[in-house]
Amino acid sequence: MMNRDLRNYLTVTGGYWAFTLTDGAIRMLVVLYFHQLGYSPFAIAMLFLFYEFFGIVTNLVGGWLADRLGMNVTMHLGMAMQVGALAMLAVPVAMLTVPYVMFAQAVSGIAKDLNKMSAKSSVKTLVPQGESARLFKWVVLLTGSKNALKGVGFFLGAMLLTLVGFSHALLILAASLLMVMLATMLILPRELGKSTAKTKFTQVFSNNAAINWLSAARFFLFGARDVWFVVAVPVFMYSELHWDFIWVGSFMALWVIGYGIVQAAVPMLLRARPADAKAAQLWSGVLLIIPVGMALALMQCWDSASVLVLGLIVFGIVFAINSALHSYLILAYADNDKVALKVGFYYMANAGGRLVGTVLSGWGYQQYGLIGCLWLSAGFISLAWGLSLRLPRV
Repeated sequence: MMNRDLRNYLTVTGGYWAFTLTDGAIRMLVVLYFHQLGYSPFAIAMLFLFYEFFGIVTNLVGGWLADRLGMNVTMHLGMAMQVGALAMLAVPVAMLTVPYVMFAQAVSGIAKDLNKMSAKSSVKTLVPQGESARLFKWVVLLTGSKNALKGVGFFLGAMLLTLVGFSHALLILAASLLMVMLATMLILPRELGKSTAKTKFTQVFSNNAAINWLSAARFFLFGARDVWFVVAVPVFMYSELHWDFIWVGSFMALWVIGYGIVQAAVPMLLRARPADAKAAQLWSGVLLIIPVGMALALMQCWDSASVLVLGLIVFGIVFAINSALHSYLILAYADNDKVALKVGFYYMANAGGRLVGTVLSGWGYQQYGLIGCLWLSAGFISLAWGLSLRLPRV
């Protein structure tokens, strides 16, 4: 049983890795390519509006579908949709109108959240009940490695844009993901994560107070990251620091890789302190200090490159710990038989935070610059910390 569970876990992780590479690459390709075409920061943010909005809808409906059909089905549906989204963007430049790109990004957003919800929910079903230490290790390893690979995807996107151009880069990514999808379809059991009882759609809304408080905190936590990271940081590096595409993509890639490595190492980092609600409260308070300190430093006219690079490194480390704790707590709070529903509801809040953060990143940078985005981030973290105070012990 253990060997089979481990094999399925590694297969899910491998498929998630491949998907994540394309997700990171497509994000960097769109941001850099459309900035090169002359789009404003706010217009670039709008390209991701449907990507994030449909993530909210997908997590709500996807958890219900996974519960009824099985996580294997929803995971591979997400992969197939991502292949389609990549192919949709590999068209002549004249066809890349704003509505068309927004629609393609909507398909990619649905695909990403179907895949993520299915992969993370499946971990709960592969770990025997009561083994919280193994659950914590497996979920943060999956999440941390995924984020490291997303960083590699950022670099891959920037490199492919430079070497082969926008359209050819997308076709290479689509063909690679299609091959991985076919391989995982052959390995994973068809009934993975399928509920033993029929689930009503109304059950997707959580009646668990702990999950509701955690979901609300997650909304503001990820909004706090994306409000300056998604649009403001790469555009600031390119336009104000005068870094070229490869430098921007490489730094963003290294940041996300480091973030993922720290996230995967959180069980070792927190050995002296249990992974529980109190740890989440402590580390969200620590996170608040960083954007406040960066904003004050930039207002005092410190060297902007040094403040941005050092601040991003520290923020990435502390944010990784926060994210890992949240990822564990949602699975710890969720019932084993209805885990896909609860995880879907939780990641609906995550997607909502990303949506608001993405829009405010473009708008805030255009109106108030990087300093304004950092103050918005601090406000979001304050709300996440306040909400985490309501979390009960596991």
